[in-house]
Amino acid sequence: MSRMSFKGLKPILYGGREVWPLIEGGKGVSATNHASSGAWAAAGGIGTVSAVNADSYDAEGKIIPQIYKELTRRERHEQLIRYGIDGAVEQVRRAHDLSGGNGAININVLWEMGGAQPILEGVLEKTRGMIAGVTCGAGMPYRLSEIAARFNVNYLPIVSSARAWRALWKRAYHKVSELMAAVVYEDPWLAGGHNGLSNAEDPLKPEDPYPRVKALRDTMRAEGVSDSVPIVMAGGVWFLREWENWIDNPELGSIAFQFGTRPLLTHESPIPQGWKDALRDLEPGDVLLHRFSPTGFYSSAVRTRFLRSLEARSERQVPYSKVEAGEHTVQLDVGVRGKNFWVTPRDLDRARGWAGQGFTEGLRTPDDTIIFVSPEERDMIRKDQTDCMGCLSHCGFSSWKDHDDYTTGRLADPRSFCIQKTLQDIAHGQPVEDNLMFAGHAAYRFKQDPFYSNNFTPTVKQLVDRILTGD
Repeated sequence: MSRMSFKGLKPILYGGREVWPLIEGGKGVSATNHASSGAWAAAGGIGTVSAVNADSYDAEGKIIPQIYKELTRRERHEQLIRYGIDGAVEQVRRAHDLSGGNGAININVLWEMGGAQPILEGVLEKTRGMIAGVTCGAGMPYRLSEIAARFNVNYLPIVSSARAWRALWKRAYHKVSELMAAVVYEDPWLAGGHNGLSNAEDPLKPEDPYPRVKALRDTMRAEGVSDSVPIVMAGGVWFLREWENWIDNPELGSIAFQFGTRPLLTHESPIPQGWKDALRDLEPGDVLLHRFSPTGFYSSAVRTRFLRSLEARSERQVPYSKVEAGEHTVQLDVGVRGKNFWVTPRDLDRARGWAGQGFTEGLRTPDDTIIFVSPEERDMIRKDQTDCMGCLSHCGFSSWKDHDDYTTGRLADPRSFCIQKTLQDIAHGQPVEDNLMFAGHAAYRFKQDPFYSNNFTPTVKQLVDRILTGD
């Protein structure tokens, strides 16, 4: 840890050793694996293995495709849990070997992923001594501290507000305070992937993270949590020099920084070359904060053809009534079978126009609206809904739920999509334009940052060294 660093950024003690307060973001399905996280730890930081449907390998070292042969969703869900445990264990072991005893290895799980608890317990059981901590967000993971205590690992909750952290602390975390190694503040307007934007916040009005993080520290202090427990700033972090007033700032206490987007463009990053190439061409505004995810959460992704088609699908939408009522005075005569769909005259004209463009199939949504799609799109939506393998605890797209009676009780929502399919596809080489490409809102900076000019792709070590200079 003898390297010089920006503004005297100091190592912290974590997992029994000194590490740089630089954390690799643990990005979903196969976008962060053993190669990237092991290299990040080897460079002296905290690498994060994604334990969300991670890849396993056969005897020749080839990735085992996650194919679901079971007939029922519940059986496929059990298969998904087995894949999840096997893959994450393999990734952790490989990352631990690559780290060479430097830095630390965390794992990242989404609390709202299907089977989150058995997967997390299964992974921790088989990787004792290799994992320093568990980061967890996407939902309110009250049981995270209890599981961490059972396996004696640190836990790092991911929150987007002081209010969310306080709810977790009051209900559960105060009982296991000694293992809460840090609190990750994930900026809901800047971070890539799923985020914790609440109904009280406006997706179109980003808020400055400083007062929000200060409020988080004030809340932690009020509950007796030491300033030595770092708050990890996640989302929008590119150059440390832009965060100079956060370092050694008595108002904020100990601060660490998480990098999710920048590590995507490294030699060790496991994402396919097409994804890496696409990152170099992004402009400001090319990353969209949207609500199409079947989780129900907001999330941020590049506005690929796939995302634009979801936007267009939702725009071809009309509300309806089952009876003639109010302004719903005419019967819909395109896209639906039967006569009990009453709409406004204007919406009837719009629907006929869409049908004339080839969007001849009407699909009902849970919100008493109908969207219009092509026959090919309808067939794809229905097949994906039928093939559901239960990858979420609650899925709006397929109406799956991973407990009780295994259904959300709501109509499956055709405005959404199968997130497991598209994330597996993009991570394993399918065309980026036709899939969901997660990225943070600062991804346009790849094109502007001279570090990446002339098509330069750094190793993880080169990236960490660069970050430590302030750039």
